[in-house]
Amino acid sequence: MSDQKIVLKIGMVGDSQIGKTSLMVRYVEGTFDEDYIQTLGVNFMEKVVNVKSNEITFSIWDLGGQSEFINMLPLVCNEAVAVLFMFDLSRKATLNSVREWYKQVRALNKKAVPILIGTKYDLFAAMSPEDQEDICKTARRYAKAMKSPLIFSSTSHSINVQKVFKIILSKVFDLKCPVAKIETVGDPLIEY
Repeated sequence: MSDQKIVLKIGMVGDSQIGKTSLMVRYVEGTFDEDYIQTLGVNFMEKVVNVKSNEITFSIWDLGGQSEFINMLPLVCNEAVAVLFMFDLSRKATLNSVREWYKQVRALNKKAVPILIGTKYDLFAAMSPEDQEDICKTARRYAKAMKSPLIFSSTSHSINVQKVFKIILSKVFDLKCPVAKIETVGDPLIEY
C-alpha cells in the first residue's frame, strides 16, 4: 500500500453519557468541552492522518446512547472496519451494557474489528482499589470474549486517545503496533 487515499469508517457505540462524542472531538479537534450537549441520533466527524505516504481518513460515526436511537445503528455499523464498544469506567452498569451492544452490532457487521474502550479514567483513578480490580477483571473478561483490545482512556486528561486510533490502524492493516502495552491494574490499561 503506497500513496493511496483510504477511508476507514469507525463506529462508536455504548450507553448514553459515557463520553463517546468527547473522545471523538478530542481525537479530531484536540479539544475537550465539559458542557457538550448529548448526541441525539448520530454524530459524524473526519480526521485525516498520513501513514507511510498514505492518506488515511478516519470517518468516525457516533451513535447516541439512548434506546430510541437503536434503529440508527445500521448507519453507524454498516461498512465500519472497526467498532469502539465504549463504557464509563466509573459506572459498571455501562460495562454490563456492552454485551447487548456487541450482540446488536454483530447482527449487522460480523467483520469489524471490535475495540473495548473504558472512558473517564480520571474518575476511575479516584476509585477504591477493590472497585478498580473488579472493573478491570470484568473488562478483561469481556475483551477476551470479544477478541478485542482493551483500552482505558480519559478525554478530559487526554490519556490514550491518540493510541486508540493507532491500535485500530495496526489491527485493520495487520501492522506491528507501536503502542506500548500497560497491564497494571489501576493504570490506564492498553492490552491487545
